[in-house]
Amino acid sequence: MKDNLKIAIYSGEIPSTTFIERLILGLSDKGCKILLFGYVTKKIKYKEGVIIRGYADNRWYKMSQFLRYSVLLFLFRNTEKKKLDEYIAKEMKKKTFAKMKYYPVLWHKPHIFHLQWTKSVKDWIWVQDFGIKLVVSLRGTHITTTPLSDLKVSEEYKKYFPRIDGFHAVSEALKKEGEKYGADSSKIKVVYSGLSEADFVDKKRNQDKVFKIISVGRNHWIKGYSYALDSCKILKENQFEFEYTIIGASGAEELEFVKEKYKLSKEVIFTGNKSFNEVQESIKNADLLLLPSIEEGIANTVLEAMQLGTIVLTTNCGGMSEVIKNGKNGFIVPIRDPQMIAESIMNLASMDQKKSEEIIKEAFITIQNNHSEKKMITDMISLYNDVLNNAYQNSSQDKLGK
Repeated sequence: MKDNLKIAIYSGEIPSTTFIERLILGLSDKGCKILLFGYVTKKIKYKEGVIIRGYADNRWYKMSQFLRYSVLLFLFRNTEKKKLDEYIAKEMKKKTFAKMKYYPVLWHKPHIFHLQWTKSVKDWIWVQDFGIKLVVSLRGTHITTTPLSDLKVSEEYKKYFPRIDGFHAVSEALKKEGEKYGADSSKIKVVYSGLSEADFVDKKRNQDKVFKIISVGRNHWIKGYSYALDSCKILKENQFEFEYTIIGASGAEELEFVKEKYKLSKEVIFTGNKSFNEVQESIKNADLLLLPSIEEGIANTVLEAMQLGTIVLTTNCGGMSEVIKNGKNGFIVPIRDPQMIAESIMNLASMDQKKSEEIIKEAFITIQNNHSEKKMITDMISLYNDVLNNAYQNSSQDKLGK
């Protein structure tokens, strides 16, 4: 690795998701200099080596940032400034806003610009023409459903993916999605999300008669909550006593309608978003974490439940079969199958204590072996090194504006 390696971690907002925050701190601990660009939603203090060069939602702050970097580039890198200005004039509609975002990146010039959200690839392809390597993460709906519903995005992926220096995929399943749009397989490295080290939780079965089920995630059709509620209807018809909580689904009109229609007011609870620690505590206190999704990369909530000693039941979506081995460290059912979800829940509830303990222990071992934060950071550094050392062929690199 280069000495004083500078890596820009860009997710649009500062602070960002749990995965990205772990990545920032992990790379910093390894001696990398981390630069954060984007919109600062709240003040946050990082360790030494992590530098925030974002902007606040304040007109005068934005203007001062624009003027500061305009002057610096004009005085010391005017040729590069002119080149970027020509690109902005040609490609961008909001030219002043683009300069406010782009000038700090050009001035600080990281060795690697790691873009976390695939959909923004068109906005940042320009960095390559200034000697900055562009790494793009393949994760979430940006690579699964967005290009299917938006032809413009699909065409942009097909145009720009062959030019990217390196890709990070959160699962083998999402690696294949990237390949559909022209990403070179040899440039894609699968790096699983990693969790901080934790002690094994010797969790005993809840003796309460009511079986406690939890799901975590925003209300979106891709999360499959409607199928989960269909399964709740089946559970109630079978006189199975349960409580199902969805964290992040409060105010979801469609789900509230289905809940009322199925007369599940006592059994189903929708809550708003909670802090990370509150979510962890809720998962720990549940008998089962249910992931009813139609599509996922690899859900962090599943990994967290496995580490916390809560059994997982997931649909066979995206990369989930790369983590969960049915009957060994958790359970898998087909997508869009409420009957199978309900039957699996009832079977799980009647499972003997010994089998339950074996699954919980095997799940924890899976996290230790494949999803540790240490392994995640090591694998990401390996990806960055490959990109910096030109381990990949750059046969289709185009110049800026061509």
